Amino acid sequence: MGAARRDRRATIKDVAALAGVSPSAVTIALHDRPGVSAATKERILKAARDLGWRPNLAAAALSGHAVHTVGLAIARPARLLGLEPFYMEFISGIESVLGKRGCSLLLRVIEADEEIEVHREWWQGGRVNGSILVDLKVDDPRIPALAEIGLPAVAVGHPSLAGPFTCVWTDDDAAIREAVRYLAALGHRRIGRVSGLAELGHSVIRTAAFQEVVSELGIEGQTEVADFSAGQGSRAVRRLLLEPRRPTAIIFDNDLMAVAALNVVDEFGLSVPADLSLLAWDDSQLCQLTRPALSAMSHDIHAFGAEVTNALFDVMNGVEHESHATQPPSLVPRRSTAPPRA
Repeated sequence: MGAARRDRRATIKDVAALAGVSPSAVTIALHDRPGVSAATKERILKAARDLGWRPNLAAAALSGHAVHTVGLAIARPARLLGLEPFYMEFISGIESVLGKRGCSLLLRVIEADEEIEVHREWWQGGRVNGSILVDLKVDDPRIPALAEIGLPAVAVGHPSLAGPFTCVWTDDDAAIREAVRYLAALGHRRIGRVSGLAELGHSVIRTAAFQEVVSELGIEGQTEVADFSAGQGSRAVRRLLLEPRRPTAIIFDNDLMAVAALNVVDEFGLSVPADLSLLAWDDSQLCQLTRPALSAMSHDIHAFGAEVTNALFDVMNGVEHESHATQPPSLVPRRSTAPPRA
């Protein structure tokens, strides 16, 4: 029965069977009511722990109300998340689907090492019907741990990162190649890149593609790692501009770091795009509000969030849904990119 239990969420009947008591005895013990002996209560509590069962699942069952909630845990600093255009748009896309279906989003901003336990408690405690997994890493420990408990989920990331989970992803490899080839066509021969967190799967994919394409084109390329924040993005740009052979163009892994770079360029007495071309990623409103407006690799993040959520509903309802790439990012040239000075 152990293998069967891992394939689905444990119920009050499973706890009762494992403890050798009736379901009503489980309810009595878990609500600390009189009616069962101390030894029986301890046996019931041990069975509940072994099965990963939580009392609020029983409460939901007894009330007759099904849970209609999708979980999303994000391991980013809360203050940074509020400034990150990608997640604001992504969450709005999720909500656009949930609102039509009368469902809710359970959102937690957490530390990375907390996420497995958060999803486990949500699922085994009956608080969610399924989850969206974001910021996948290479050999991500969440994947085997959450697959084992039978969590219905959709992973936002490449199939090489998602294990057995259905996944929806953007083609980061193709997008970074298009960005580099565009800048090279303008005449840039030294291109820098400011990446997000190095351990994230999409950072790994973009970095590998960046290195390959600059090598293929016979030009220079250098990646500096940041964390998507304006502060670390600015420091990464300074490191690039202090190089003896500084780049004439820089690609960024998000819009916030690209906007922050404008101040750094001004610090150095340089101008955009005459001395340095900047190319952002995601193409949020920030790109169009700056002066000069930022060229960007653009994709519809709101639609991406909605697409991921629709895939999750198929998974939760037992409908086969093939993993697939979403609409790839496309280049939108604006005034922040131009040929380098002669």
